[in-house]
Amino acid sequence: MIGIIGALDIEIKGLLALMAERRDRKICGITFSAGKIGGVDVVTAVCGVGKVFAAMCATVMCVKFKPRLIVNTGVAGGVDNALRIGDILVSDSALQHDFDTTAFGDPRGWIQALETVNIPADRPAVDIMLSAAKKAGLKAYRGIVASGDCFVAEGEQKKKLRDDFGASACEMEGGAIAAVAAINLVPYVILRSISDGADGGAPTDFPTFCKLAAGNSIKVLTYALPELGRRYR
Repeated sequence: MIGIIGALDIEIKGLLALMAERRDRKICGITFSAGKIGGVDVVTAVCGVGKVFAAMCATVMCVKFKPRLIVNTGVAGGVDNALRIGDILVSDSALQHDFDTTAFGDPRGWIQALETVNIPADRPAVDIMLSAAKKAGLKAYRGIVASGDCFVAEGEQKKKLRDDFGASACEMEGGAIAAVAAINLVPYVILRSISDGADGGAPTDFPTFCKLAAGNSIKVLTYALPELGRRYR
């Protein structure tokens, strides 16, 4: 079974329209929808915005549904200036940029339980997503996803994420989902389409281009699911 988590309804709604044999189950206030997409067993959930809700959702998904892979899909702000609105970013790794125990001599973003800053994504899943993006006719990149409980909408914040972490994109859930997946020994990958430039224009660009970007992520995921289903049975 493939687990798929998005923060917003628009990031999951298109998948639900494709789901056969759908069964809904509400746990901790989150609706988990299990069924088949193109014959592949999947479970989807809209976790809500932010790392707390993302971690709660991923934990329930791991414990109750036991997915062989977790995909965090949706939209993101582009930190790498090469990224344009609608482009695809697939995670090489993920981190939490606002996790800070530097007062104790740790590097910024250090997760003590995992003894790392960057949590590596599952390499075969990354390759499958990049191949699917190519089939979908979309520009795709791989890079570091930086997550934090803030909407990045200022050029200096964006520059800091790029300079401090080498981040390619930023959002508010993936790093938490990656941490939960790692603790539970479940492989993960983040698939995001760029909705804004994580700069002063982001508050305007995000609502304008969110639907386009979310649709691109769903398009790539539907191309990827057959191969994901074969590999992560």
